[in-house]
Amino acid sequence: MSGTSGKQDARARRTAAQRARTLRKQLTPAEELLWARLRGRRFQGWKFVRQAPIGPYIVDFLCRRVLLVVEVDGATHSTDEEISHDERRTAFLAGEGYRVLRVGNVDIRDNLEGVEETILAALDGRL
Repeated sequence: MSGTSGKQDARARRTAAQRARTLRKQLTPAEELLWARLRGRRFQGWKFVRQAPIGPYIVDFLCRRVLLVVEVDGATHSTDEEISHDERRTAFLAGEGYRVLRVGNVDIRDNLEGVEETILAALDGRL
């Protein structure tokens, strides 16, 4: 590895960390609602972090213990281009050993208990 590549990697990590900090301050209403349930080990003792950088991406919620990513999708995940981006993102994360669970804003708003059951099933390896 050349010195330049190492500097570029470090710069990319700093940029991702800065972007993640910004996103933590700008949660969507659905993300705020779910985060209120997941934060501080409130979710049956499971530890989650929010807006975590993984490679070139920043994931909504992450349980590092079982490498589970929970992505909250809204209306901006419905065009062919956005769906293709989500598929590439999921493939990258899977290649890094993560499982990705996608939940919708509407599901969080209208069926938070069902979303929690689904997350718990994923944490327990039932999904």
